Amino acid sequence: MNEEHVMFLDAATRFLEERWVPRAEGWRKAGIMEREIWNEAGEAGLLCASIPEEYGGAGGDFGHEAVLSLIQGHVNLASWGQSIHSGIVAHYILNCGTEEQKKRWLPKMATGEIVGALAMTEPSGGSDVQRIRTKAVKDGNAYRLSGQKTFITCGQHANLILVAAKTDPNEGAKGTSLVAVETDGAEGFTRGRNLDKVGLKAADTSELFFDNVPIPPENLLGGEENIGFYQMMQQLPQERLLIACGAVGAMEGAVRKTIAYCKERDAFGKPIIEFQNTKFKLAECKTETVVARAFLDKCIEAHLKGELSVETAAMVKYWTTDLQNRILDECVQLHGGYGFMMEYDVAEMWTDARVQRIYGGTNEIMKDLISRRL
Repeated sequence: MNEEHVMFLDAATRFLEERWVPRAEGWRKAGIMEREIWNEAGEAGLLCASIPEEYGGAGGDFGHEAVLSLIQGHVNLASWGQSIHSGIVAHYILNCGTEEQKKRWLPKMATGEIVGALAMTEPSGGSDVQRIRTKAVKDGNAYRLSGQKTFITCGQHANLILVAAKTDPNEGAKGTSLVAVETDGAEGFTRGRNLDKVGLKAADTSELFFDNVPIPPENLLGGEENIGFYQMMQQLPQERLLIACGAVGAMEGAVRKTIAYCKERDAFGKPIIEFQNTKFKLAECKTETVVARAFLDKCIEAHLKGELSVETAAMVKYWTTDLQNRILDECVQLHGGYGFMMEYDVAEMWTDARVQRIYGGTNEIMKDLISRRL
């Protein structure tokens, strides 16, 4: 990290620990974070940190997005969907959108006035883009969007949703486009339930329904039909790298918290960290976390240079999230019965970890991508 990254890390850590961590238990019980948190984050400069200043962002680079994802893991706020909003949706618009789309949406995303979401997954399919059934049918020079999406992060709060839809059903994946739905007052758009999940309890993960929603031609991302599959493939390496950042951040935070717990918890007249099994388990967890951070840092450096390959992004996503689940399980075990209590951070971090191996492309899909380049 350079000096700017370190300053951003310090400022973001203070903000999250002082302003949001004390409210996290209430969010988990409510099953959602308040809408106002997006405006708070915008005022604190935490949104669109890597978007150029000319579009309302902070003018940073991907390193700023990586830092924020790592911090969320450290302080046990994985439920906040800023990586989707800033690191994914904003970059779809920046890299694939027209100049008018960038100027129209990005400044409002930076302030939190607009919350972004990406809607790809459907009840009948996730990783297989060819199975998308949502359609954007031409109606004059506009479109009518119909279909259903599920497991959508920020689904309850989002008012700008990039939706993957078929504009030419005869062309399979190549007939896919991304259309932007501005939900405020949108006719035919409805939000389904806020889904009850195993982990990420404070995240508003939702079903979304589109019933002949009118889409003006200027909301076709990039202004061109049937390039949505290419746009998604172009952005997926960054999405997977952000997932890896969250994984390593969670490991670092959990290992630190577990070491502190083992120094305080007594058994048989001494702190449990003095038992050989505890010391050895913590030594393993610490070592593997440091190795994961080194691999992640290498991938971030490559991405900053524009050199992160599809297969390397798949490697870091699958390997760090697999490791995250194993490390968090060890941390729960070292906490004993308290590790199974939601009042302890490691319990929530353990449940939050499981989905990391599923979204952004399952880890089995990641291995398939890697194997194609062997």
